[in-house]
Amino acid sequence: MFKRILMFFAINLLVVLSISFFLSLFHVRPYLTAYGINYTSLLIFCLVWGMGGAFISLSLSRIMAKWLMGVRIIDTKTATPNAKHLLDMVERLSKQAGLSHIPQVGIYTSCEVNAFATGPTQKRSLVAVSSGLLEHMNEAQLEGVLAHEIAHIANGDMVTMTLLQGVVNAFVMFLARILAFAFSGLGKSKEGSSGSYLSYGILVFVFEILFMILGLLVIAGFSRWREYRADAGGALWAGKEKMVAALEQLRHCQRMRDPKHQIASFEAMKISASQGSWIQLFATHPSLDKRIGRLLTR
Repeated sequence: MFKRILMFFAINLLVVLSISFFLSLFHVRPYLTAYGINYTSLLIFCLVWGMGGAFISLSLSRIMAKWLMGVRIIDTKTATPNAKHLLDMVERLSKQAGLSHIPQVGIYTSCEVNAFATGPTQKRSLVAVSSGLLEHMNEAQLEGVLAHEIAHIANGDMVTMTLLQGVVNAFVMFLARILAFAFSGLGKSKEGSSGSYLSYGILVFVFEILFMILGLLVIAGFSRWREYRADAGGALWAGKEKMVAALEQLRHCQRMRDPKHQIASFEAMKISASQGSWIQLFATHPSLDKRIGRLLTR
């Protein structure tokens, strides 16, 4: 728990310092002036904050995985025969997928049957599998899982998701501030009252929540689509039978969850994620039944 709190504060401090630096570098002035909104300053402000935070998190994603998830990178020099076999499988699948670099491969200790891929580029990518997955999957199923994760890297899904998240963040901030300015009364006089500034701040908060909910629908929809696409890539490079077998085993082991490793920032990256029962529109993953069905009808 202390490690997660420390990482949270460290990352947020880095984000704030980095974004503050870029805002000063671009000479961005306060967007609220006595004459209204400076739309250019507001747009730059929102883009820097919206995109900046997302890309800083992406650039640190591999480090965060090693620290927060406890991923141990397999060393080729000291690897056990089973670990060496895992490395060989990832290398073979990476070459089949046409990757320019072989991802790092790691294992994290957890009873959950899961795996994920992360990293800002192909050169700095990471494929991690849980010890629970290695215990409960045979070689064919494991190959299907690894092929799925390699497909995420080959498709550039981590960068695409970051771009989408950054654009959504920027639009949420931009639209919320414009509407808050219009409804708060700040634009009715050259000198806004303290009450107008208070209502402006409250409205920004309310509009950001509303627009972020709509943005989450877009992000979740794309996330589900990329899972289908990664399944198709896994079927292409490992074989449809192995990919289907992997998903069926994941479905069988779906209830084996590890609260210590259910970290929100990594749940969307995993091959299998818990499904919310109240609404599927916000789910980052399609149900395993739907994923299996789509593969079988290809």
